[in-house]
Amino acid sequence: MGKCKITFQPGGSEATVAEGTDLLTAAIAAGVQLHSDCGGEGICSGCKVVIREGEVASEFVERLTASEREAGFVLACRTTVRSDVQVEVPPGSRVEREQILTETEREQILTEAAKIEQLIQFPDRIEEAEKAGELAPASSPTRLPLVAKLFLELPPPTATDNISDLERLYREIRRGRDISLMQTGLANVRKLARLLRENDWKITVTLGQRNGTTEVVLIEPGDTTQRHYGIVVDIGTTTIVASLVDLNSRRVLGTKGTRNRQGGYGEDVITRIIYAGMEEGLEDLHRVVIDTVNELIAALVSENEISLNDVTAVMCAGNTTMTHLLLRIDPSYIRRSPYVPAINTPSVIRAQEAGIRINPRGLLSCLPSVSSYVGGDITAGVLASGIDEMEGVAMLIDLGTNGEIALGNREWLVCCSASAGPAFEGSGVRSGVRAVEGAVQKAGIDPQNFEVACGTIGDARPVGICGSGYIDLIGELFRCGIVDRQGAIRGDIAHPRIREGEDGWEFVLVRSEESETGRDIVISQTDIAVLIRSKGAIFAAARSLVAKMGMEFTELDKIFIGGGFGNYLSIEKAIWIGLLPDIPLDKFEFIGNSSLSGARMALLAAEAQKKTEEIGARMTNIELCEEPSYMGEYVGSLFLPHTDIDLFPTVKQKLEEERCPVRSP
Repeated sequence: MGKCKITFQPGGSEATVAEGTDLLTAAIAAGVQLHSDCGGEGICSGCKVVIREGEVASEFVERLTASEREAGFVLACRTTVRSDVQVEVPPGSRVEREQILTETEREQILTEAAKIEQLIQFPDRIEEAEKAGELAPASSPTRLPLVAKLFLELPPPTATDNISDLERLYREIRRGRDISLMQTGLANVRKLARLLRENDWKITVTLGQRNGTTEVVLIEPGDTTQRHYGIVVDIGTTTIVASLVDLNSRRVLGTKGTRNRQGGYGEDVITRIIYAGMEEGLEDLHRVVIDTVNELIAALVSENEISLNDVTAVMCAGNTTMTHLLLRIDPSYIRRSPYVPAINTPSVIRAQEAGIRINPRGLLSCLPSVSSYVGGDITAGVLASGIDEMEGVAMLIDLGTNGEIALGNREWLVCCSASAGPAFEGSGVRSGVRAVEGAVQKAGIDPQNFEVACGTIGDARPVGICGSGYIDLIGELFRCGIVDRQGAIRGDIAHPRIREGEDGWEFVLVRSEESETGRDIVISQTDIAVLIRSKGAIFAAARSLVAKMGMEFTELDKIFIGGGFGNYLSIEKAIWIGLLPDIPLDKFEFIGNSSLSGARMALLAAEAQKKTEEIGARMTNIELCEEPSYMGEYVGSLFLPHTDIDLFPTVKQKLEEERCPVRSP
């Protein structure tokens, strides 16, 4: 079997693959990121490409329209190469320029900063507290972070003080610090004697907290304490975000995000778990996530002109499956009854054991998960939001492919997971895209003439609709009476934007001449059904969790919204469609990437990392599949906004004021 060179345009990225290889695999090899929501099963149509030159064998797939087939479109996952091939990747199939949420606005959430968990994100406050004597120095035993650097001047040995060099080092480290268990590796011991004597007994040690033991991770000549950095990483199902942190000033020096390239093997965790069980599948998924993390770290280090050897710690947060794949742990049993993960609280390890490239002796820690589908991203989110310290009851809703919800206060915590699917990530819907440049993220419809006003990311020509855009659009279609409470497009309305398409009735949001792709951007009847199921899963999960604790939404003091598009979401429209409960708007708070924020807190202070373990241990996971009421809640949520309109009094009132029919489903 021969070799074929595959060239992807625009950009000219190339890969040489064996004859008979599918184009999706070739794209992954070339570093070209295509939408592949179904993991290469040929049922999502996200990886549409055009063959410009060369011989291929392509299967017939129903997901391509007749006009697309006539224009030469094929699905990359269903097309194998027979020769050298030139491939054109249209804008709607490319994954690029994502608007990835990297920061949080926690200043708006916390009004008091009496504890280190509440201080460590605000360096100015920490410095003031240290100067005022309200907070111990960072090198104190009560505040040692995952890694800490200490400059030491050891007294040379004498005839009366003749303990070994290692004991002398331990004694100096323990001076003024309550450290019982200590250890160091043989590589450090081998060089210790010469290092001490050649540097006049002046050295810098890097201490790491490893599973209850303080380890001497690194010994360096002289004073290197000013070069002290760490990395925090949020490993999401869809995106990966990393920040470089100066561990002395506690300031974030830079943040970068990119798509999780595991998406080429499937958009949701279940698809990836299945792929991990195939031959070499686990290795493939592990490799692409590690490569992505290493690329982000390398870019951050390069831009800030620091040495990779001065990065000695990485703190990661992610859902349970992502953590397993990061560590190359088999996740197979997560999806099999009784749904038990291999591990919830991973031990601190050498980063190089997982393949992460920092200082060879640097450490990697992953925040603890709660269950198979509630991971370290939620324990981080609870820490970042401060729910676990509140007197009143609050909820955290992490909007994503695997929607996770936490509820509670300082007395109790419960959580659950709702499989919302990737629709709000732009997958599995006809014109859906992720939050890339040109994605429609805001939409308004004139109720008189049904004309549309759209807002896109980067103010670019539209390429598709992202999650926040779909929420806006469905809310507007419902408000204007174009869509009824069952989510059905009213075909009896005579307007050029409302027409019959291949998936039933559809509404044209952007006409072809106005779009970047040259095709109409539409929302179809099928799309609306998929999106209603997604929003229904989130709302039903939240309501089931609240009901489980004998409460109503009106009793909550706060609902924190985190996740991929939280800051771009219209709360009002989310209430209109029944995604979020109908309570006063001032009770909602966007907290951005709470997973990244919580990971940063855990990196900077041992108390915060310990707190995540306490949160994980305190949190009771509710398996919705075992809750008798959940299915009824879910079915009731498959309407706009809900089958029980009285649950949404402000929506009901506005519908009545505008004389729109409030019909029972």
